[in-house]
Amino acid sequence: MTELADFMAGLPKAELHVHHVGSASPRIVAELAARHEGASPVPADPARLAEYFTFTDFAHFITVYLSVVDLIRDAEDIWTLTYEVARDLAAQQVRYAELTLTPYSSVTRGIAAEAFCEAVEDARRRAAADHGVQLAWCFDIPGEAGLAAADVTLDIATRLRPDGLVSFGLGGPEIGVPREQFAPHFAAARAEGLRSVPHAGESTGPETIWDALTHLGAERIGHGIAAAQDPRLLAHLAAEQIPLEICPTSNVCTRSVPSLAEHPLPAIVAAGVPVSINSDDPPMFSTTLNREYEIAAELLDLDRAGVAELARAGVRASFLDHTAQAELLGEIDAYAAAPR
Repeated sequence: MTELADFMAGLPKAELHVHHVGSASPRIVAELAARHEGASPVPADPARLAEYFTFTDFAHFITVYLSVVDLIRDAEDIWTLTYEVARDLAAQQVRYAELTLTPYSSVTRGIAAEAFCEAVEDARRRAAADHGVQLAWCFDIPGEAGLAAADVTLDIATRLRPDGLVSFGLGGPEIGVPREQFAPHFAAARAEGLRSVPHAGESTGPETIWDALTHLGAERIGHGIAAAQDPRLLAHLAAEQIPLEICPTSNVCTRSVPSLAEHPLPAIVAAGVPVSINSDDPPMFSTTLNREYEIAAELLDLDRAGVAELARAGVRASFLDHTAQAELLGEIDAYAAAPR
């Protein structure tokens, strides 16, 4: 490991764009596949998962992702998945993570909403006690499931309102899923104090980001890489300091960008748009948050000071309260200043 990679591995971090099911380790996915063998196309052999997680395009990625969702059958599965994700994050020195959950997917597969929320909350508390990582939730509408899914997601978010819930999101395919149809749901969620963090501009153009800002009141944008195609949008994001949640490897694996060398991160940063670096669905993309920091450092030509500032940007873009942000920023400062 190089000196800079070693520095990044120990750097305290926040992770703001990471999906619950998409973070299931190969070991957990293989165990669940074996438990439900015959009922799922997901291989029960961890060695075969890398091949299974090779995507031809974004639509294929969604198909594979949903096949893994189908393996989560009860509240015990939910608890185990949540706790294991937290443990993996803590091992990378993640102190705080906003994990995107899609409760609709579990409820439609027979897990009661109350049991779902109880499982993730119990796992959140245990992970904090055992590993020192603080989890928060973004409840995410699966856009491909339409308004019915939005209704269920909003109901669970506002009626049950688990303690860790901080934001309301929109994921899934962007093509054929207009952002504006979900405007009433986001307005209701924001009225209840939830923050707006929809995906936009990942596999579509800048207009999807404009729609997320205009119709959904987006305070951060999931991915948002298409902003690089629109100078006016870049200027708006920079002026309003609206952060983009950037996930470089994910964008290549889903064919949203042709290669890491062609990733628009440098252009976005050069325009003054705040960014955080994230892992999205790390086992599916054979990556980690630490690896994403290494990629970002290479793309942006960062030294240790620049990498530390990237970590600070993630904290500042988070929905931690002011006191907790200050504490984590202080920890980053102390780590960066320590002699090595």
